[in-house]
Amino acid sequence: MSEFTNVTVVKKANIYFGGKVASHSVLFADGGKKTLGVMQPGEYEFSTGAAEIMEILSGELEWQMKGESSWKRVVGGESFEVPANSAFIMKVPVVADYCCSFVG
Repeated sequence: MSEFTNVTVVKKANIYFGGKVASHSVLFADGGKKTLGVMQPGEYEFSTGAAEIMEILSGELEWQMKGESSWKRVVGGESFEVPANSAFIMKVPVVADYCCSFVG
């Protein structure tokens, strides 16, 4: 899906890591929520309460669950899932455009 219809977009950006990661929240009529954002090159750790699906729209990154030793690579057009109540780390070598869907 390349666009969303009949949604509410929150004007105020979510800005993290000194502006290196920024996103906007998209709210759906059924109560669903997604964020659309961009990550500049860097290494980032996020914690989440809800399960997430991270869809990489363009760019690439490596990610791992906090405490794991192996990295998994994803590129534009691929996604990965993060369980609820967890933390994950991303290494972003080039600008990455993403859509994060909150599940449940």
